[in-house]
Amino acid sequence: MLEYDGRAFHGWQRQRDLPSVQATLEDALSGIADHPVILHCAGRTDAGVHANAQVAHFDTDAQRPMTAWVRGVNALLPETVAIRAAIAVPETFHARYSACRRRYRYLLLNRPQRPGLWSGRAGWLHAPLDLAAMREAAACLVGEHDFSAFRAAGCQAKTPVRLMTEVAVCQSGAWFMFDFEANGFLHHMVRNLVGSLVCVGKGAWSPAHFRAVFAGCRRCRAAPTFAPHGLYFRGARYDPVFGIPEMPESPDFPFA
Repeated sequence: MLEYDGRAFHGWQRQRDLPSVQATLEDALSGIADHPVILHCAGRTDAGVHANAQVAHFDTDAQRPMTAWVRGVNALLPETVAIRAAIAVPETFHARYSACRRRYRYLLLNRPQRPGLWSGRAGWLHAPLDLAAMREAAACLVGEHDFSAFRAAGCQAKTPVRLMTEVAVCQSGAWFMFDFEANGFLHHMVRNLVGSLVCVGKGAWSPAHFRAVFAGCRRCRAAPTFAPHGLYFRGARYDPVFGIPEMPESPDFPFA
């Protein structure tokens, strides 16, 4: 399990001539394993998107103490990426295909002044937001639905239907937090959801209009994709048989 600051990377997936989280980790792991390593993750993230509990697995015959896969690999990684924990898993485990649920959080700073300390690590909106209205709108997302209205044009998923098991919108002072848990997410789905919920929060849309956009399944009717800076991949849930631990939130989150 690992965490990373997405500002330094062009997303998770390895790309030619561009820095990626996958390539950075594979190079470090290969140095400890003494052979090329290929990583598979629970949820691929886009450029500028962060993770505080990403799950990834790789296959190796190398015999190393678990400390080598944590402290040893961390010694070879840049400061923006860190392994938090490593465990041996059954051969049947796959970080992506074994995941039952995935979780994302969007952090939004809502104040007149742009962020300085949190620049690149949180979204920002100067106009005041109505928490109750956004909660009312978000309630319709729970359950199994067609999420085409919040699907990127280039999304390659075979179906737009997803089971959303949890949606929460919370506020602590100037901070808003949007939490989503589902069996899977479409490309840009969370950022598109946040963009449309913000339209409700600032009074441009009513909750009823949000529900109509959702039911209409047309991306062109939804709000623009929100900035990537505030999006965090919070991890995945697996069958307990795999023994994947639940990691606590990073302590620098504004609120848990």
